[in-house]
Amino acid sequence: MSDNFEDFYERNWKYVYRICFTYMKNAADAEDCAEDVFVKVLNGNFTFTNELHERKWLAVTAGNRCKDKLKSAGRKTVDYLNEIPEPAAEDQADHSEVLEAVLDLPVKYKEVVWLYYYDGYQTDEIAKILKRPHSTIRNQLRDARGLLKKALEGDTYDRK
Repeated sequence: MSDNFEDFYERNWKYVYRICFTYMKNAADAEDCAEDVFVKVLNGNFTFTNELHERKWLAVTAGNRCKDKLKSAGRKTVDYLNEIPEPAAEDQADHSEVLEAVLDLPVKYKEVVWLYYYDGYQTDEIAKILKRPHSTIRNQLRDARGLLKKALEGDTYDRK
């Protein structure tokens, strides 16, 4: 890495942790996965062209690490609904019901919604990050909005 690792870590920790939390749904596993991402950076010889490249790499790497951990055979499933990460200062309005609904979405929808609404990526950027066709991203975003609407209206939805 071209700059100081401590600065890199401070600049990106919350970002990586939030991505990991969307997958893992509990603080301990999210921290473990986020730490794994930073260990990979520390042990690797990565050079990022700019901050956008850095964030995209971190998003993909964090998502992949979480997916790997979720697939592992020894993983215990525990419900941690009350362990939602503390919102950033600018997000202090109570959106916990919406966040819980997003966290409950199936992974294929959750990652698209998170990248679009929480990280501010456009659909063409998300398609590149997730290596999916643009039309798939748009369709998943549309389907996720429908699932969220049903969930927030009190209806249940069928997980795919």
